[in-house]
Amino acid sequence: MAETAHPDPRPTKRKPSFPISPDLRGYLRRYKRERDLPITYDRLRAFHEVIPLTDEAGKPTLWDTVIYDALEMPALNQALKEVYALLRVDGDLSVVSHLYVDRVDFCTFGNSTPFRIRIVNAYNDNQDYFYVKQADASRVYGLELEHLLSPNRLNFITHGTTLVEEHVAGIPGDIFIAKWLGRPDPKPIRVAKELVKFNERCFIRLLGDMRAYNFVCVITPDFEESQIRIRAMDFDQQSYDGRKKFYLPQFFKENSALVSFCAKHMRPETARQYQREEQTLILQRAALASERLGLLLHDMAGDAIAPMPKVHLLRQELAEHYHRSDYLRCESMGALIRQNLESIRRDIGRPVVPELLPE
Repeated sequence: MAETAHPDPRPTKRKPSFPISPDLRGYLRRYKRERDLPITYDRLRAFHEVIPLTDEAGKPTLWDTVIYDALEMPALNQALKEVYALLRVDGDLSVVSHLYVDRVDFCTFGNSTPFRIRIVNAYNDNQDYFYVKQADASRVYGLELEHLLSPNRLNFITHGTTLVEEHVAGIPGDIFIAKWLGRPDPKPIRVAKELVKFNERCFIRLLGDMRAYNFVCVITPDFEESQIRIRAMDFDQQSYDGRKKFYLPQFFKENSALVSFCAKHMRPETARQYQREEQTLILQRAALASERLGLLLHDMAGDAIAPMPKVHLLRQELAEHYHRSDYLRCESMGALIRQNLESIRRDIGRPVVPELLPE
């Protein structure tokens, strides 16, 4: 019988926030990720009132709408529009003059306690969002690795202790599991294929805690049948935990219904094919961005973004998983990611997530 997907039973404590190091800051400046911003996270914290935000059904959400002093609002709204312009059009204010800030929401859940800003087009009421968060080196590494090694591009900006991120659109994973599994479109095999690929992407670049509410599902109609992609939307747990299973989405109980559904529609041979496809694509992306990725992993290798006991525990588990003693010389999370890339380059006979597959 295939092993039931479940997380390690030990509780996960909230990860501390790590400051952006001088080396990482230099990398961000080089690639225009570090920019002067007219707003900071601390400035947004100076709200006077909160109003609980409910969903369309009237149920409370994890967000509160925040209210600022009336005298502060004009300058604050203009500053937020300028941030949006930097994020979307490299600061060209001439094309965003018709936009306005409709709402600022605040969430106390999670490590980054983010602000979510809703921007609305005055001509057609089209909405967009972006987030202002406390800058955390782990999260910045996660965002940049997603940009370089996944099929998804990400826009974000740092400024001192402030991080600005674009919105990742899609159906939240928990809602997809509750309302979309079993529908004829997208086809079950395409859902299963994408889960295998997503599982592999997270594992190789050591992105942890991909429970259903931390990723979204993007469905794209095709000329015959819809395609699906699973995208991470939370990068707080990049390369921090010492447990191998923490980097495999299949093991979280929140994802068990999705894993069971996919296992019913996936043969082991097909899973191996899809896993190898994703490994090949990751290597191609790494080759195309070799200089940039090399600089990032160099800075990451010198950055203490995880306690050394966690690094040592993970390197031992990865050495056993890939059957390579080279891992045992690694002294950082950045070095472990580099070894993961080397492992798939060598194509050593790694088992293909057998827990996900029927016998």
